[in-house]
Order: sequence, then C-alpha cells, then structure tokens
Amino acid sequence: MIKVVLADDQRLVRAGFRSILEDEDDIAVVGEAADGEQAVAACRELRPDVVLMDIRMPEVDGLAAARRIAADPRLADVRIVILTTFDLDDYVYGALRAGATGFLVKDTEPAELIHAVRVAARGDALISPSVTRRLIAEFAARVRAPRPDPRLNALTEREREVMGLVAAGLSNDEIAARLVLSPATAKTHVSRIMTKLGVRDRSQLVVLAYESGLVSPGWLTG
Repeated sequence: MIKVVLADDQRLVRAGFRSILEDEDDIAVVGEAADGEQAVAACRELRPDVVLMDIRMPEVDGLAAARRIAADPRLADVRIVILTTFDLDDYVYGALRAGATGFLVKDTEPAELIHAVRVAARGDALISPSVTRRLIAEFAARVRAPRPDPRLNALTEREREVMGLVAAGLSNDEIAARLVLSPATAKTHVSRIMTKLGVRDRSQLVVLAYESGLVSPGWLTG
C-alpha cells in the first residue's frame, strides 16, 4: 500500500486529490497538512511513501518544508512531489535543489496524478516527462559555473553515461534502448550510481549532473 500525505493550504484541493487517490486499491491518504510545518510533522509521524507538496503555503512554504524533509535521515524514503504551474520556474529550480523527486501541474488529469504517485513511490523514474524535461531545461540553463564534484570519480565510464541520460530526462526503458541494455540492467546502473553518490533519487542525479559539469544544456539530441 502506498501511503500519501497531502500538503496544500486549499482544503478543496486536498479533498479533490484525496477523492481521486483513495479510489485506488493500492493508495491510501494517511494525512493532510495546510502548511509546510504541518507537512514536516506529518511526514515524521506517519512516514509516508509520497508527500504531494504545494509550493505556496502560509508560514513555512513548500520549498522550506521539502528541504527539511530531504535533510532528515529518518525521512530518506519519503518522496516529495511538488505541485506547480508552468509560470513558477523560479520555484521549481529551488525545488529541485531542495530535494524534490518530481513535479505535477495542479490541474493534472486524475490518471496522471495516480500514475505519478505510483512512479514516485517506486523511485525509479521522473514524473510527467513532458513537464519534467522542460523543467530540467530551465534548471540547466541556470547553472552558470559548473563545479567538478569529486564524488563522480567513483563512477565508471558506463555509469557516467547512464547518469547523463538520467539528466536528460530519460526513463530506465529509454536508457536501456539507447545503450542496448535490458531495462533491469539500466535500473541496476541507476541504483548503483545513486548509492555511490549518496543522493536520494533521480532528480538529485539531475542536479548533480548539471552542477558538476558532467552534462551541459542541449548535450543530448535525437
């Protein structure tokens, strides 16, 4: 059962998401929060698999809450999905750096919401490729002065290649197809890379890939 916490200051938004998610046999909404402080407390108490986090909330906003959750070793398995809109790219950049796993637009279709929660809980793919790849591009464009990260020295050449493809927004299946690997092997590579680098999830690989200079905007075409 996938446990979800809903964090949004609008009661109607929370009620709508709860209604959609609780129709699924494998998803349970275990808690709600109206601000970031409540969201952090709910995650510490309930240990959800996924928290759907609005950015704009009173008192403690979603970005500050995401940073606190990502920095808490007890919450290492909590995946943070940011609720955003296309006109909030400045916030999205901050969310990536704060430890968000992925993003959803607030007017997303019910089927996409359900799929995103399942994907986030698995931790093996970025959410909403059409949205995420655009956000990756926005993020990459903001990295002005990449700084080499010594952690990357632990990676093999193949692992660096796989990390670059993750940074381009490719799923495990797409990475497997491009490198002529099995999906299981691609997934194993990604998991091993995250372990070596000590990052929470694929979004953090994206951040590190661009900030370290492993990849640059527009490096992957076709």
